Amino acid sequence: MVDLIEGLKKCGIEEEKASGLAQKMEAYIKEIVLFNSAYNLTNTSDRDELVVRHILDSLAAYKAIKKIIEEQKASAGGENKEFAKTLVLADIGSGGGLPGIPLAAAFLEEADLRFELVERMEKRCAFLENCAAILGLKNVSVINSEAERVEAEAYDLITFRAFRPLDKKMTKTLLRIVKEGGALCAYKAKAENIREEMSGIAALVPNYETLPLFVPGLENSERNLVIIKK
Repeated sequence: MVDLIEGLKKCGIEEEKASGLAQKMEAYIKEIVLFNSAYNLTNTSDRDELVVRHILDSLAAYKAIKKIIEEQKASAGGENKEFAKTLVLADIGSGGGLPGIPLAAAFLEEADLRFELVERMEKRCAFLENCAAILGLKNVSVINSEAERVEAEAYDLITFRAFRPLDKKMTKTLLRIVKEGGALCAYKAKAENIREEMSGIAALVPNYETLPLFVPGLENSERNLVIIKK
C-alpha cells in the first residue's frame, strides 16, 4: 500500500499538515470509489492508483502554487492586514474535484483563500458539494457552469488538470476570467507536447513558464506545470 503521508511530504506538504491532510484524502478517495461507476469521475477506482495518479499528482504543484499565492498577497498589501484581501482560486472543469479538492484541503488553514470548483455537469457538482461537506472544506464553493459563462476577471488564479488542450478559444476564455496580475496553472505531461501546444497560441501567450513536477510513485512519467501570468 502506498504511504500517503510520506507521499504528501515529498510533494512539499509541511510535516505538521501531512497527517491531517492524509486523513481527509483517504476519506475523499472512499467517496470517489463509492461514486465512480455512476459519475465516471476518474479512470480508476484502485486506492493506490488514486493516491499516486490523482492525489499526489494534484499536490505535486503545491509549492509552486503556494509561491504564486504569496506573490499575489505581497502585491496586494503583504502583511498589512488593512490591505489584505481574499484571493479566489478556481479549478476549471473540476470533474471529480482534481486538483481543486486536494489543493483546497492543503490550503484550508489559509483564511484569506477561497476555492471555486467550476463544473458543467450537475451530477458531478452534487458529488463535489458532498465531498466538500464530508471533508469540512469551508473554503470551497461549487459552481455549476461552463468556463465560457463565468464572469470576466473572476479569479486570481486558475488551475486545470485533464482538461481541454489550450487552443485559441479556450485560452481566450481563461484569460478573460482571470484577473489582471493573476495566473493560469495548467497540469500537463511531456515538455515536448507542451511546446507544440503553446506554439499554437503564441499570439495570445507569448511568454509562459514550464515547471517540472515531481510526483512520488510516478518518477518515470514526465509531469509539468505550465504557468501563464496575465
